[in-house]
Amino acid sequence: MSWEKDVEDIRRRESLAENMGGAEKVARQHGQGKLDARERIRRLLDAGSFREIGKIAGRGSYDEAGELIDFAASNFIFGRGRIDGQPIVATADDFTVRGGAADAALHRKFVQAEKMAHEMRLPLIRMIDGTGGGGSVKSLEDMGFTYVPVTPGWEDIVTNLETVPVVALALGPTAGMGAARTVASHYSIMVKGLSQLFAAGPVVAAQIGEALSKEELGGSEIHTRNGVVDEEVASEEEAFAVARRFLSYLPSSVDRLAERTVSIDPVERRDEKLLSIVPRDDRQVYSMRAVMNAVFDAHSVFEMGKRWGRAAITAFARLDGWPVAVLASDPTYLGGSWEALTSQKVKRFVELAERFRLPVVHLVDNPGFMIGLEAERTGTIRYGVEAMNAVYKARIPWASVIIRRAYGIAGSAMSNGERFQYRFAWPSGDWGSLPIAGGLEAAYKSEIAASADPAARLAEIKARLDAVTSPFRTAEKFNVEDIIDPRDTRPLLCEFADLAWRRLGA
Repeated sequence: MSWEKDVEDIRRRESLAENMGGAEKVARQHGQGKLDARERIRRLLDAGSFREIGKIAGRGSYDEAGELIDFAASNFIFGRGRIDGQPIVATADDFTVRGGAADAALHRKFVQAEKMAHEMRLPLIRMIDGTGGGGSVKSLEDMGFTYVPVTPGWEDIVTNLETVPVVALALGPTAGMGAARTVASHYSIMVKGLSQLFAAGPVVAAQIGEALSKEELGGSEIHTRNGVVDEEVASEEEAFAVARRFLSYLPSSVDRLAERTVSIDPVERRDEKLLSIVPRDDRQVYSMRAVMNAVFDAHSVFEMGKRWGRAAITAFARLDGWPVAVLASDPTYLGGSWEALTSQKVKRFVELAERFRLPVVHLVDNPGFMIGLEAERTGTIRYGVEAMNAVYKARIPWASVIIRRAYGIAGSAMSNGERFQYRFAWPSGDWGSLPIAGGLEAAYKSEIAASADPAARLAEIKARLDAVTSPFRTAEKFNVEDIIDPRDTRPLLCEFADLAWRRLGA
């Protein structure tokens, strides 16, 4: 009357599933410098925390008596596990079974994994290593018909983007559906030299006359600089580490709040280098990342998208342990001017912060939208306005620190100007509708031309305007709320973080 034989059958099938695509194909995977799917799951998650779902789903082979001879597992593995003690949904494509192609998987497993994430409100990590979604041309002959394209489960992918943190790791060549699943995430990672991403691979691209290697067509050098993918890392281990760190700043879903950590960095710490970090000569640049490291909790700054849209820095950090989203100008790239890619990056990041209710700290040094023919060709003003709209639509607590420049429409996008301005300016603040240097000679053209010494008159006019443009004149009119000692930035922002999280209900 016992079910022991059936339980033994379960164990046998589970053991066969561990073989994945077979010893030869697993060895080939390792020979390419890639971990196999099961090893990836083990290294990503807390030790011993993975509970696989649907492990014995696949294709069984039977003898005439109906007894199982062999078993070929599905090439899509998923289940629940933990990262730093917090539950998540983890998925991994098994490239050793039909190159990870979706037609060798069971679509319901894929759909159930996506549904589990948003219905159980659990973060989702996809480890993607596959050739695409529709299978090969040869598979059409086996089926005997073709079909109108459909993407099972895509509605669930969209829902996940609106409800839970989604991380995608491209860990091999990812084409078609694999590429789409990588991009449909909040944070995406490629391994340099190991990962490639394309709508269609080199064989298909060759049909339009482009003979390229996988790396030339879709390597990380391309996609971490055009905004398709957020991060380039040197190894799979590093990919797992940055994925874990990304999730540490976010809540498990939009229904919860991110968690505070214990900070040993004193709230009242005042870094002396901040007093002189911005040069008095406005033609000289400085390191905004050095400012960030001096202001936020020690070792807490985690940047995403560093290689694209480089005029803006987007990062997570902590203030007295509280997580915040950081938007900062980078004066070393285009002077901090927002061009098309930077504007798209800002929009995406602000929407991410708003969705997961992270307070924003904006460190501002923005001379305006990029100008010139290339800026016009790439639609800078359209994408810039979309970024500004995202800022104005955000309802999360927001603090701005004007480090240096804030000019024009882009400068005004430092915050929603119609809301209460939780804002500080450094004495280096320089703002207006346009930089004085850009309009001075045009505005005073006739006066300068009529002078006996045009150069001297230009210098005289500039000296007069330098006095008018002093940030203290602006503060007298309460057009900027406070001008602060730069060394006070950290204590003041820690106070903001405390008030912001009180407002959010933490």
